[in-house]
Amino acid sequence: MQWLRLLIAASILSPIILAAQQTGRFSSPVASITPATEQQIRPVTIDVAVSDRSGKPVRGLQQRDFTLLNDKQPNSLISFRAVDLDAGTPAPPTEMLLVIDAINAEGLGVEREREGIKNFLQSNGGRLTLPVSLVTLTDSGMGKPMAASRDGNALASMLDQNATGMRLFSSEFERFGLSLKALDTTIAYESAKPGRKLIVWVSPGWPLLAKAASDLTNTKQRQIFNAVVTTSTALRLGDITLYDVVARGVSGTDVSEFSDYTQFLQGVKSPSQAYPANLALAVLAVQSGGLVLNGSNDLPAAMANEIAQSAGDARSFYVLTFQAGQAEHANEYHNLQVKIDQPGVTARTRTGYYAQP
Repeated sequence: MQWLRLLIAASILSPIILAAQQTGRFSSPVASITPATEQQIRPVTIDVAVSDRSGKPVRGLQQRDFTLLNDKQPNSLISFRAVDLDAGTPAPPTEMLLVIDAINAEGLGVEREREGIKNFLQSNGGRLTLPVSLVTLTDSGMGKPMAASRDGNALASMLDQNATGMRLFSSEFERFGLSLKALDTTIAYESAKPGRKLIVWVSPGWPLLAKAASDLTNTKQRQIFNAVVTTSTALRLGDITLYDVVARGVSGTDVSEFSDYTQFLQGVKSPSQAYPANLALAVLAVQSGGLVLNGSNDLPAAMANEIAQSAGDARSFYVLTFQAGQAEHANEYHNLQVKIDQPGVTARTRTGYYAQP
């Protein structure tokens, strides 16, 4: 099947993980990594965004306020660090990449994406709170990213000078495969940089391929499972959080697809649980500790606010490190949850990780 060939091609992500080794995120080197296997037990580091009922960040928390649950069991922390840029605390380099998805959006939909991004760049007089770069994804691949800058007006001007090409394909299987390949390239590009990265993907999302699920063999499910493991690991090792700012466009996608992804948020523990939808943009965003922002209705100002909400995660967050246990088998999935000992406060982080024996 064409969609499976594209899926397999998109799942060859070893360059992503190799690039992540060079970021300096970890104190010890990785011995050997293959597309679906991380061959060394090491500490796991996660970034945690904490907010109150109104969605505002909660600052000033201490390690004693956090409980990390690993497969529902308390896991002690090796280290804890609070990052608050407004208070001037030391912070890792942080950068945002804004992705204009011309793979899945219709012509006018792409223009709405660009308008929303431009509105964000020019807000607050064009003064951005963190370095931002831009990239456009088309059927011909990933364009050259604009250099990161805090000058939103300059970025908006460059965006105006760079037109977006027309989409030349129509098959949902082709869009799915090209989307995963674009994600592969984007993660590899960002993983080569030091510090924390926020990838904000402005897009209607890619197809869930629900109909293809009935045609899966055991071999196909194992291939999808390996792609899930590899993508999840690459995002974690690259210190990347993914955000899905949903831009439907005029014709858009079937509205049901904007909520159907919630059926696939649970971690995939075995090949028998793996389906194409486990690689959907919205699913990967939530599992990386990011957000799915689906309330703009394509209004540029509202879309800009959602992008700004994503950027807010970089202003105040907490860095937790714990020791991963010895896995009993390859690609062993572990669920993660962080609880805060304060009423009305919630924590958002990666929903799990894959460990190796």
